Formats: sequence, structure tokens, C-alpha cells
Amino acid sequence: MFGFLYLKSWSPYAAGVGIGILSWFAFLLSDHPLGVSTAYARSSGMIETAIRGEKARRRPYYQKFAPEIDWEWMLVIGLIAGAALSAILSGDFAWRFVPGVWASHFGDGWLLRWFTAFIGGAIMGVGARWANGCTSGHALSGTMQLVLSSWVAAIGIFVGGIITALLIF
Repeated sequence: MFGFLYLKSWSPYAAGVGIGILSWFAFLLSDHPLGVSTAYARSSGMIETAIRGEKARRRPYYQKFAPEIDWEWMLVIGLIAGAALSAILSGDFAWRFVPGVWASHFGDGWLLRWFTAFIGGAIMGVGARWANGCTSGHALSGTMQLVLSSWVAAIGIFVGGIITALLIF
């Protein structure tokens, strides 16, 4: 009955249906669309609050996005735990500091890989805040709501990803 949990890859259609159902529950229970970039902004606020104290909480940005654990933050934890559980159940779990595709093109040095991943993540984080949402917020939740800006963002995400992949690989 639960044999699909042990597969190395799932049907994209089944995964899409699952994400759609999860989106329904997100709207039903929280009245917010799925998204995770705000959780990262809240995390930075928690780190800043730990360092600077209540002075950080008085920032206008953190007045809008309080530096606290909320359901989106827990969603990120669930995504990480779910990915790990899926990899373990499928027998595909392994600690890889440099993915094979990267190593075949750029070598197996971890420093360049981690630096590139950090810079890319930082750029994506800034972009997600400027766009008022991340790929899951725009491409998934926004397109389901037929929001024009989300459709434009989703198209840009796919075009940018294809161009980047062609340039790098």
C-alpha cells in the first residue's frame, strides 16, 4: 500500500497533486499561500535579535515579519525532514559535499562548490524578498490563484533556469 514511499523518484503528476492538496490545507488553515522565503527572513531576524536584542525587533521590516517561529518556518523543517526521510526510505541517502554533476564539470573541490552555493542562495534570497515571494510562493501558490505577476515570475524562473543550465552545463 505504501510502496511508493520507497521509490527513488515519484511521478511528477502525483507530486503535483500532493502539492495542490497541501496548498488547499495551507489556505484553509492559515489563510496564506504556500511559501518559504518569509521563513528565512524571520530566521535572519531571530539571529539578529539574538545578537542585538530587542533593538532588532524595532526595525520596520521585522515589525512586518516578526522574527519568530511560525507555520512557514515549520514547513521548512518539514521539507528538510521529508527529503531526508524520502532519501533514507528509497536507499538513496548519502552524504555528498559535492554533487556528481558538479564534480564532473568543475572538479571535486568542495570550497568552490560551497562558495557558489552560498552566493547563489544569497542572491535568490534577496530576489525572493524583492519579489515578495519565492518560487513556491509565486510559481505554485500564485499561479493557482491566477495572479498575473506570479505567472510572469514562474515563466522567468523557468527561462532563467534553462539559460543558466545551458551556460553552466
